[in-house]
Amino acid sequence: MMMKHLSAGVLLLLALGAGPVWAQPAAPDFPGAPSIAAGNYGISKRSAVDLALPDRYRRDELFFRWPAGRTLGAISAIDMDRDGRSIWVAERCGGQSHCIGKSVDPVLKFDANGKVVRQFGAGMIVYPHGIFVDHDNNVWVTDLQSNVDRPALRPGQPPEVVPGLKPNGAQVVKFSPEGKRLLTLGVPGVYGNDATHLSQPSDVLVTKSGTIFVADAHDSAPSNHRIVKYDRTGKFIKAWDACGSAPVPGANKIDCAHALAMDSQGRLFVANRGSSRIEIFDQEGKLLDEWYQFGKPSGMAIDAEDRLYAVDTQSGVREGNAFVRGMHVGSARTGEVMSFTPDPLGNPAPWFPLRGTTGSEGVTVGPDGTVYTSQVTPPGLVRYVPKPD
Repeated sequence: MMMKHLSAGVLLLLALGAGPVWAQPAAPDFPGAPSIAAGNYGISKRSAVDLALPDRYRRDELFFRWPAGRTLGAISAIDMDRDGRSIWVAERCGGQSHCIGKSVDPVLKFDANGKVVRQFGAGMIVYPHGIFVDHDNNVWVTDLQSNVDRPALRPGQPPEVVPGLKPNGAQVVKFSPEGKRLLTLGVPGVYGNDATHLSQPSDVLVTKSGTIFVADAHDSAPSNHRIVKYDRTGKFIKAWDACGSAPVPGANKIDCAHALAMDSQGRLFVANRGSSRIEIFDQEGKLLDEWYQFGKPSGMAIDAEDRLYAVDTQSGVREGNAFVRGMHVGSARTGEVMSFTPDPLGNPAPWFPLRGTTGSEGVTVGPDGTVYTSQVTPPGLVRYVPKPD
């Protein structure tokens, strides 16, 4: 079995709809945790429409077979091979973040039976975050962080430094299906926001004609908040602000583009996780629409029928439980939401001792409607099979 059972302490969760859950103002029971004010954290602002959505998928945690002897780490990057059966992921080398000092291959391909059939990329990627398989079956990976420009692990401490490293990361790498490096966007190890640099690139998408779009806009400093457009050779064309209209009250201009997807019309969908919405742009950067009905999206996919799959890993009490973490499925044409599959962990209480995200962060879908998701916390890979009508 790929994932171990969580302890009872970790499963201290909100039970939305099951009555109020009250925080205890006692001292925190894990290091570094803030004190928690008393209050009713079970109040939900979910709409009646969202509450009434059916769950149309069966969760399968046993499909993927992780390589024996290798620790399963965080995975935000997942995409479908062009064969419509195989799955590609980029995994963080057995940890929650970077691959610095690790010798394992972060890029893995699973066949139609969930078995690993290819691995590559050892020593070539610092922090894998997004992945895209283009129409020639080349594999693009966004490498979120620099290996030499490292922030302090905690306030007041010096920056994290690993001596003797060749600068790497903060870039997008194009691989052949066999793992040969074909193209690099960005300056290895150097952050920036001009035509040659990237900073915290979270996702990448390539059109049939070869135009490249990069979401250069993650939520950790130093962060940009832009979409960058390149031609098929990697030549910079333009960049634009990924945040759409003015951020919602209280939102910062960070994490404006955590994931990308494109519909059959060629519209670019951007998961603006920081502002709890989806931005829709044309390919020149004109804002066409903004949708708020898919939760706080971390990952997105759009299938051949223009069904939109959006996974939410950050909803919680800070937004009044307006949404529950999980997967919304709807129409990329109209914006109508048709189903919702909650994550088993639900929304965490404020004292929840895991990271800020839980559940599915990446998502892809096969031609038969089967959905595959990847998790950062707790690490995991999951298959969602449509339930019979």
